[in-house]
Amino acid sequence: MSIIQNSLLSPSFHTTATVPSSLSSLRIKTHFKAPIFSSTIPPPTLTRRLFLPSVSGIWDALTGNNNNNAREAMLAIRRGMFLFRQGNVLQSLVEFDKAIQLDPRQKAYLWQRGLSLYYLDRFEEGAEQFRLDVAQNPNDTEESIWCFLCEARLYGVDEARKRYLEVGRDPRPVMREAYNMFKDGGDPEKLVAAFSNSRENDYFYASLYAGLYYESQSETDAAKVHIVSACQSSYGQRSEDYMASLSKVHCQCRNWLIN
Repeated sequence: MSIIQNSLLSPSFHTTATVPSSLSSLRIKTHFKAPIFSSTIPPPTLTRRLFLPSVSGIWDALTGNNNNNAREAMLAIRRGMFLFRQGNVLQSLVEFDKAIQLDPRQKAYLWQRGLSLYYLDRFEEGAEQFRLDVAQNPNDTEESIWCFLCEARLYGVDEARKRYLEVGRDPRPVMREAYNMFKDGGDPEKLVAAFSNSRENDYFYASLYAGLYYESQSETDAAKVHIVSACQSSYGQRSEDYMASLSKVHCQCRNWLIN
């Protein structure tokens, strides 16, 4: 049964977006009806990792700015993401850096670049990238964790925890638990157990971040168990989520065999 009940729609919502004073005559209205989800089946949770950053592209569309550099930057980001998914981490970074050269506005949103920097052991630059990202999106749980992972490699776990980036409440229960585990310390085994019978994506994220937590503690064998498990899970094998690709890249970078 579909989780969206097409015949049942909630009341309409209206939103109005106002652009800066230079375009004060332009007001954009959107009108949509939000679907009601089944009370017995939770709605799917979307992570912003499924979407390409396009803030500058939206702005150019609003202002009518015909910016070839912005378009070329977006193409470079797409190439970088494709190369990362293929396991070519170094060349993915080349493309992400090219995007920033073409359109410097992109840098503050390029969390993908931070991930590439982590796997190239460029932890200081990675931490800087994630901090820029959280400054723009203060509700980004995962970038807070990845900043911690970079800084744990630079300064040790205790100092990284002192620097931990506080963010807003993540709508995903699995990521709320993961966030608190990295922030305060905790048991990764309990995280995985809590979501072992949940939706495929919840189990994947619990396993992935349990493994990453162990890696931050220099417990390589335990990290391998959980990240390989995430990679081999149904979600890890079938999903188009960028983080599913990351689990494979992680195993490749650590020379871990995947059956």
